[in-house]
Amino acid sequence: MTRTRIEGLLAAFPKLMNTGKQHTFVETESVRYVYQPMEKLYMVLITTKNSNILEDLETLRLFSRVIPEYCRALEENEISEHCFDLIFAFDEIVALGYRENVNLAQIRTFTEMDSHEEKVFRAVRETQEREAKAEMRRKAKELQQARRDAERQGKKAPGFGGFGSSAVSGGTTAAMITETIIETEKPKVAPAPSRPSGPSKALKLGAKGKEVDNFVDKLKSEGENIMTSVGKRSTEAAKVLAPPINMESVHMKIEEKISLTCGRDGGLQNMELHGMIMLHISDEKFARIRLHVENEDKRGVQLQTHPNVDKKLFTAESQIGLKNPEKSFPINSDVGVLKWRLQTTEESFIPLTINCWPSESGNSCDVNIEYELQEESLELNDVIITIPLPSGVGAPVIGEIDGEYRHDSRRNLLEWCLPVIDAKNKSGSLEFSIAGQPNDFFPVQVSFISKKNYCNIQVTKVTQVDGNSPVRFSTETTFVVDKYEIL
Repeated sequence: MTRTRIEGLLAAFPKLMNTGKQHTFVETESVRYVYQPMEKLYMVLITTKNSNILEDLETLRLFSRVIPEYCRALEENEISEHCFDLIFAFDEIVALGYRENVNLAQIRTFTEMDSHEEKVFRAVRETQEREAKAEMRRKAKELQQARRDAERQGKKAPGFGGFGSSAVSGGTTAAMITETIIETEKPKVAPAPSRPSGPSKALKLGAKGKEVDNFVDKLKSEGENIMTSVGKRSTEAAKVLAPPINMESVHMKIEEKISLTCGRDGGLQNMELHGMIMLHISDEKFARIRLHVENEDKRGVQLQTHPNVDKKLFTAESQIGLKNPEKSFPINSDVGVLKWRLQTTEESFIPLTINCWPSESGNSCDVNIEYELQEESLELNDVIITIPLPSGVGAPVIGEIDGEYRHDSRRNLLEWCLPVIDAKNKSGSLEFSIAGQPNDFFPVQVSFISKKNYCNIQVTKVTQVDGNSPVRFSTETTFVVDKYEIL
């Protein structure tokens, strides 16, 4: 088709369109116009008269869903600003005049042109930078401690090798280095528990040299799940920081991560939970210790200790200690000593049930969503229930709601936000109306964070190997979501 022919067809469309009719297509002797109103604009598809109109309508609907992906508002200047992005996306839908078998997610992937190798490279580089910073801080602490010891004894501070360069001598120079670097890590409090996005450092007792290799292998095995720098969870609200934790010389992190998929009509398709106890020792005089573990789980969780941990001791007395009692745990590094796994399809194990009931009412859909906390011992914080919405139909009309909501018009999402769900606030509901079909409101996604773990596994006491004397310790518990979907 020539450019003149295309311009002529487009110029004829406004004259042929009759706003008084219900249908959204116009036929001439040679072509058919299929169109859809989008606020003040129209999305028009020009086809031959012998094409399948049902397929044309489906193609038109996909075109209209692409536009909000790139344009914040359906206005002419916004369309012009993102015209090339839209052309590239449209090119993925129709090739040589024929519809391609693609969906919105595939179009987004094709146009973004993500590079797996680039992600791996960035992740490895970030890990190397973190290791270098940690090593720098450790060296700075050594220099500062040596300077303090020398000052107490009234001697001149000894010289130290300066990261492979010539020795740094004199207390003043050491003070300059340490004060500059140590300043960046004050105050000494543990960061708030956030959603784990990268692989953990479990099952490594001092094997720091293989950390990068293992990290890359883990990334490659996970494929698209390794998006850390971009942020796979960018659609979720940022978590509120927890109050600082007073870390003792012996500190434990108990982390659990849940992956759950339910059907919209009920039934648990799969639930998988992974947990881990990470040990961090900052004082070498407490490096030879044993952890007393209390396991009150009744769901049949599978436990696994680190290969260097005495398995017989754990089985007989529920204590975690090294096979060789003379050896010490690594200092100033997180070490995974115990992990557990629970996989089930038992519906009674679902911690938080979500029921979504969309029902068609004329040209719109009435949607009723309710939640119920089945595991009443849990306290879920910063709960966000995300419901997808049809594109190009405006904002939903909210009826009744427990909590608050946010409407993201750019990504066509409704976020139902609940600060706390616990035994006192175990159920709630949300009702809203919007144009659409029942399938438009799935999958529903849930995210939350909790300071209580799902499997009741805790460290109750820490004792030294010699003398069995008790040791002060601190614990940090987090239970987070990896995936929680109602399909």
